[in-house]
Amino acid sequence: MAGIIFVAFNLRPAITSVGPLIGLIRDETGISNSTAGLLTTLPLVAFALMSAFVPRIAQRLGSEWSILLGLCLLGTGIVARSAGMLPPLFMGTVLIGLGVGLCNVLLPGMVKEKFPNKVGLMTGLYTFSMGIWAGFAPGFSVPLAENMGLGWRLSLGVWVIMIVVAIVVWIPQLRVRNKKSESPPVSAPGVSVWNSPIAWQVTLFMGLQSMVYFSATTWLPEILHSQGRDIADAGWMVTVLQFSGLPANFIIPLLADRLSNQKWIAFGIGAFCFSGLLGLLAGSSMVIANISIILLGIGLGAAISHSLTLISLRARNARQAASLSGMAQCVGYLLAAVGPILIGSLYDLFHSWTIPLLFLMVITFIFTVSGMGAGRDRFVLEEKRDYQKRNATSTIA
Repeated sequence: MAGIIFVAFNLRPAITSVGPLIGLIRDETGISNSTAGLLTTLPLVAFALMSAFVPRIAQRLGSEWSILLGLCLLGTGIVARSAGMLPPLFMGTVLIGLGVGLCNVLLPGMVKEKFPNKVGLMTGLYTFSMGIWAGFAPGFSVPLAENMGLGWRLSLGVWVIMIVVAIVVWIPQLRVRNKKSESPPVSAPGVSVWNSPIAWQVTLFMGLQSMVYFSATTWLPEILHSQGRDIADAGWMVTVLQFSGLPANFIIPLLADRLSNQKWIAFGIGAFCFSGLLGLLAGSSMVIANISIILLGIGLGAAISHSLTLISLRARNARQAASLSGMAQCVGYLLAAVGPILIGSLYDLFHSWTIPLLFLMVITFIFTVSGMGAGRDRFVLEEKRDYQKRNATSTIA
């Protein structure tokens, strides 16, 4: 339990700490705004690319050693990025994405394997742990860089300390032999989760809620600034958005684990997100905007933890959970990487935040419908087996 939580501590700070320092990095290195934007987009693309290969890596190395490899890649990336020169800056950013992607995919399967009767509790704990440091890291970045005189390099590099602690806490897991084939796989040989309808519903829920989340965290300050808010105050509202979702991070997996199906959880998540976006679209007062941000934060906080819980609940075993996690996060983070770019392009095209916010509301509706489908009490590949059984019965008849 401690190992999983300490790994989760490290899955967001190396990424969320970059945003407040983009200006300092751009001014010192001389890169353009679009190039600086790659520092937040590259990790998402690396997540997606790594996610497709993680199940195979885990089959070869075992989940425990694979997570250690992920932590080592993440630590190496943090150190390389802090070197200050442009090639290590971007290479380190890619390594960070690969390391986080490796751990991201394997944690749901690890929870399923180690805590089969406590999936909700453990998913709640580790998503809550992720959320805490996702919120703290951007708040610490500028004070570390300017108030403590560390500069942007050491401000970003300081997070390697947490990696070292996580590795020390994780090492005892390496003595556990990974049971890769103790029980036969549920699905027939050659059958992939990519052919499962419910796996695609889980994937669309994961991907589209990620698109809304990363679009909101990227552009919220600009949206609020266009409505008359001071840019510094608008920046703090991203922290409010992050921390508003922490209670939901923990509670939703516990609730989902107790219910026979999770359709209404997805509906509630969609309602919170839709209401929050609608309030931002109205933009009539600061009070309404603040309430909207809190509603959106609650919805998005619930969405990420629920999507990770669904990965475990819709799989019969740890192997299926790892395969479904790889699929959901591969597609999911590609959509997440596209989201902020697409929202920015819509703003450039229409010179208004109305169309981008309406677009996010449509995406919210789609992921709500997908989440309600993914909430059915089924397992991945179950539809395939049921179809084959019905065909066999019809043939015999």
